[in-house]
Amino acid sequence: VGLLRKRSRKEDPARNELVSRSLESAQQCLFNQDYGTAFVHYLLVLNLAPVLKDFASESFRFTLFKWADELDSLGRIQDLFDCYEQALELFPTDEVIINSMGEHLFRMGFRDEAAGHFHKALKLKPDYPEAKENFYRVANWLVERWHFLMLNDRRRNHKYQQAIQKAVEGGCNTVLDIGTGTGILGMCAKKAGAAEVYACELSKTMYELACEVVTANGMNGRIKILHMKSLEMEVPKDIPKRVSLVVTETVDAGLFGEGIIESLIHAWNHLLLPPQSTQDPSRPPSQAGRVIPAGATVFGMAVQCLEIRRHHRLCVSEIGGLATAAAGELHSPVSCSSEDDSTEPYTTERLSRLPGGYTPLTEPFNALDIDFNNVQELEGLCSREVSRVRLPVTGEGLLDALAVWFQLHLDQQSSLSTGPKEDTCWEQAIYPLIVEISCRDAYLRLCSVAVARDGREFRLDDCLDPDKPRNNPGPSGNPNPSLNAEAELCSALACLGTEQSSGPRDYTMLECAEMALLNNQPYHDSFRRALAKLITNLKDARSVQGPSQGQGLEVMPLTDPPSGPMDPGPDPFYVLDVSEGFSVLSLMAASQGQVKAYSSVEKTQHQAVLRRLARANGVPEEALEFWLNQVEDEQAVLQRPSREKLWSAIILDCVETCGLVRQKLMEKATLARCLLEDGGQIFPERIVLYGMLVESDTLLLESAVQGQEPTLGFNIAPFINQFTVPVHVFLDLSTLQCRHLSDSVELFILDLMNTNANYTNRDVKVQASASGRVTAVPFWYQIHLNEEISLSTFNQDSHWKQAAVVLHQPLAVREGDWVRLAVTLQKSSISISASIEEEAGETGTVDSVRVR
Repeated sequence: VGLLRKRSRKEDPARNELVSRSLESAQQCLFNQDYGTAFVHYLLVLNLAPVLKDFASESFRFTLFKWADELDSLGRIQDLFDCYEQALELFPTDEVIINSMGEHLFRMGFRDEAAGHFHKALKLKPDYPEAKENFYRVANWLVERWHFLMLNDRRRNHKYQQAIQKAVEGGCNTVLDIGTGTGILGMCAKKAGAAEVYACELSKTMYELACEVVTANGMNGRIKILHMKSLEMEVPKDIPKRVSLVVTETVDAGLFGEGIIESLIHAWNHLLLPPQSTQDPSRPPSQAGRVIPAGATVFGMAVQCLEIRRHHRLCVSEIGGLATAAAGELHSPVSCSSEDDSTEPYTTERLSRLPGGYTPLTEPFNALDIDFNNVQELEGLCSREVSRVRLPVTGEGLLDALAVWFQLHLDQQSSLSTGPKEDTCWEQAIYPLIVEISCRDAYLRLCSVAVARDGREFRLDDCLDPDKPRNNPGPSGNPNPSLNAEAELCSALACLGTEQSSGPRDYTMLECAEMALLNNQPYHDSFRRALAKLITNLKDARSVQGPSQGQGLEVMPLTDPPSGPMDPGPDPFYVLDVSEGFSVLSLMAASQGQVKAYSSVEKTQHQAVLRRLARANGVPEEALEFWLNQVEDEQAVLQRPSREKLWSAIILDCVETCGLVRQKLMEKATLARCLLEDGGQIFPERIVLYGMLVESDTLLLESAVQGQEPTLGFNIAPFINQFTVPVHVFLDLSTLQCRHLSDSVELFILDLMNTNANYTNRDVKVQASASGRVTAVPFWYQIHLNEEISLSTFNQDSHWKQAAVVLHQPLAVREGDWVRLAVTLQKSSISISASIEEEAGETGTVDSVRVR
């Protein structure tokens, strides 16, 4: 208040008194943790006395963030955002508040808006680590990596440009670009001479990007860009008249996943001129409608692939000493059933880069032809009659999936293929195991697979659903004429089991990464041995100290399941597993005996699986509990098991499947250490980050638009490259196209049990083993559970992928050169810069630790 009086031009005692009292009230409310009332008082103070902003900014931020968290927990979302809007009216350039609002937006699914806030915070403070990490994470969703691949695919770009130019020069002078992205196809049409060009884009980020690109290329006002779905467009409300040409590339790896069928049906009915009629061939092209691409042919091939198998179904009979039969049927969310909205009909993979490769079991077959210039064919796609395709087996194996790709016919002369042997920016669609060919709900779906052998037919869908009555083929050869499908695939594939279970199965859905984790036997075996050693050490320590006075739970070993209520025994050892998603580590701990284990598994169906496994493996019901059922605030998972007890072990989930360290890991480890009993342990106790120098054009192409030349003559790179993310995730380093330019080196150590051993920056010296250009530093982790037991995130059984830092500028090296890597880890965001070390002898503080 003294500051207020000192700076005030005109004394206003009443106002000053109100400000003074409100400021005192705000501080008292903060002390009482009444954050909502404190926030109101701060708003009043800072609106009446803006000169106090600098003085009160830290307290105001603290109050805002606490009140926002409280509103979030109460579900008062609109009130939460109203508070942020009020805060930003007072502090419009406060990067911390802007970033925090972005975090709330992102958690609620507003990725476009969140990215805008993170980007704005970075512009205000480019070295703000929290905003930088947040922006990098959200950028992968907003501007997906395939945008860079497509713009770097010169062959694809040139073919589209040629087809558009030919159509415009042939008379199609009004053009609509559906899903414009960067605006490149619309600009191709304008450059070719189209009189009127319109474009629409649903993504706010891409819409704003397209507007920037079009303006930079001198076409502002000559191309009208609409921020909306094409399905919402009307004539003359949005465009003045029907157009003669629609250009689009709203297709995904499975062709139909981005809704091209629905959007083209709408376009033909509402936005396009009628197609050229064979009955009136004299009608000029400017008065007829057409689409680029003109159509597509879909191909499929049955494949065997262990990598696909282990991500979609359970492949092991035992996990960490636990028999898995009682778990029931576990499968990934990738399913062709249209009855479950939580499933996707297919996933996508680049077959050529799958670890372990794949084995074709059949020749490629033609699954579907579709003409995008025939609206009747588009509208009748879902009601086509079923046709049967019989495929001879070309090699023995286990059917894991159908791989699907397509050929996009731009016009009668030009086409693009997304096949697995093509040099293409496209991935392939993967339909695991059970497939049908149909187009229900605008997805290509594949199901109703059967195996023909020795004149008999075994239907896989019958085998997986014992209660479903069998459909015997009638005279037409069609087992079920009412199926809403285009084709059934009846594949003569050898070595497939056809046994049926005697009763109904329990189906539980797990994420693909969770399925791969369950199939990772070295991971679970390592944890079992580490847990057993810890419990043994703690038992020995207690025996030396003498028997505990407390009474607790005794958990019987697996080999001796209890037949009745357990007798009181020694105090149990408390183990908490806070792994993300589905985890059996808590159950493995409970099976050790004399352990009370708590799981952070949240979904009711997943908890039921763990309970079934516990009963089947002789683990008493009391030995396993679900922590989130007892914790009131999910944000405060790390707390004591009870007021009098501490944890014997806390299992932290340290590395994301994508290859990055989990956010706030070290903060969680710091808190976890305070909750451990004497001799207790955090698992893992230490993480060592390893990396190497590589030359990889693939990583460059997937990270940014490359080269100095404009793309098809258009200036696009500076705008989309704003969304370049230096850390590339979900890599399979074993199949990445690259040249290794060094051996592996230790880059960084994170010690979860010893705070004093950690640091944020480290210089590492690496010697080049070959000459080339260093374009990236891939990295992975050695996760040390204790001094003797560790596991790597870079091996063939790992459910983890690897990541890589892509250098801003490639670094030319000669064999024998020493490269200095400056490694920084702030929060969970890693950055690496590289430079040539001129004098190898003058490296006093530089580490050079090699993997043996």
